[in-house]
Amino acid sequence: MGRRLIGLATVFVMLFLYIPVFTIVLYAFNADRGQSWPIREFTTHWFGDALANQQIRDALAMSVETAIGATLVALVLGSLAAFAVHRFSFFGRGAVSFMLVLPIALPGILTGMALNATYNTIGVPFSIFTIVVGHATFCVVTVYNNVIARLRRSSRSIEEASMDLGADTWTTFRYVTLPVIGTALLAGGLLAFALSFDEVIVTTFTAGTQQTLPIWILANLRLPNQRPLVNVVAVVMILVSAIPVYFAQRLTSESVPQGRT
Repeated sequence: MGRRLIGLATVFVMLFLYIPVFTIVLYAFNADRGQSWPIREFTTHWFGDALANQQIRDALAMSVETAIGATLVALVLGSLAAFAVHRFSFFGRGAVSFMLVLPIALPGILTGMALNATYNTIGVPFSIFTIVVGHATFCVVTVYNNVIARLRRSSRSIEEASMDLGADTWTTFRYVTLPVIGTALLAGGLLAFALSFDEVIVTTFTAGTQQTLPIWILANLRLPNQRPLVNVVAVVMILVSAIPVYFAQRLTSESVPQGRT
């Protein structure tokens, strides 16, 4: 009886989460411009229209470039912060760790307002650079969390053994440390890419007149004639976001080295 209740609860949760997503996917194939139910005729016509739309292509390119830039920044800063917090003891280490993960918990509108005010104060013009910096503020957290979790679950004895055998710091990092944290870095990078690709709130305050794909959706959602294209773009965003998250989940579920000694 208990197993059946748990199974029913799981089905209910999955339906609760994914019925709206499935509805958008269905409407992307709706032959009518309106969102009427039931759907009388299905078509792939809107996918061709979306592919031919220059604004959508430009917005997609902007989203990909921004996500790649934010991911690279997050990989560097997040991994460096993880090593600093994990490997060194210093006053306020707990506070530093808390401050590093706080940005992902802050409301996006606060982060966006803060960045917008900062850019205007110091006179930085809005560009892809300002978007990348804005996205990196929360993408760093995903890399930091993944790397520091892997470091805490790994043993330093293999690094010490490498150093004892004559390897220098760089050689030890390249052949010992990097393989240990490699999947954590990749998982963190994939999550950072997914977060950046579909971010809309922070982007609204840091993009100026530029449009990423989420901003394009927001600008065209209220236009009835554009609704079919919006649905198609939403499906593309679902796929692009889901794929890296899936692989990140697979990577983080893999076995890791034994605990610290």
